[in-house]
Amino acid sequence: MSLIVILTGAGISAESGVDTFRDSGGIWSRYDFRKVATPEGFAANPTLVHQFYNDRREQLSLVEPNAAHHALARLEREYRGSVVVITQNIDNLHERAGTKNLIHMHGELCKALCVRCKKRFEWEGPLSAFDNCPNCGHSGCLRPDVVWFGEMPYHMDIIEKMLIHADMFVSIGTSGSVYPAAMFVEVASGNGARTVELNLECSEVSELFDERIKGRATEIVPPFVDALLAGELNG
Repeated sequence: MSLIVILTGAGISAESGVDTFRDSGGIWSRYDFRKVATPEGFAANPTLVHQFYNDRREQLSLVEPNAAHHALARLEREYRGSVVVITQNIDNLHERAGTKNLIHMHGELCKALCVRCKKRFEWEGPLSAFDNCPNCGHSGCLRPDVVWFGEMPYHMDIIEKMLIHADMFVSIGTSGSVYPAAMFVEVASGNGARTVELNLECSEVSELFDERIKGRATEIVPPFVDALLAGELNG
């Protein structure tokens, strides 16, 4: 049975109203990432970092999955082979749309990580420097469970295996500027996968894909999924 591996980035969630980080006018144009998205920034001012991610979490509670998220969940349900979604996004819109086979390579906004006992916990509301770890009981040791600058993305061993065995690799809404995700197309293509990019504009690695489809994710992902399910595209 064939395997489709899908990488999603900020472009798929932007249409739901989630702020992007790297686009013009994005979050990093308004915040110094060194202060709110590095281990050093957290050590220097955990209150500032917690407030930054609390604001992101509050915004997430106000948005909903869009047609592209729902289309990928439908693909997972109805495709005769296997579908794996790898997301660079820290939001939970894929889950809320119904996707089950999901890998969060940059962590999850709605989870907390204890720096002492290394346990992870679901965390929907505000997080502060004074909260106690539900596992070890210590206070001041919880941080957002997101990958910061200078840290290794999660689940890279699993992701590499998925890319090596993929029959089709699809990239949706990514800039192609963030590594190691920018190299995924090379790994998949080098192991024989058909590669397709769905994006609003050409990414920095567009020339590496076999096929490119330009447009808004909500407009191009649903018909792409329809074609896959109808057998018009070879997955």
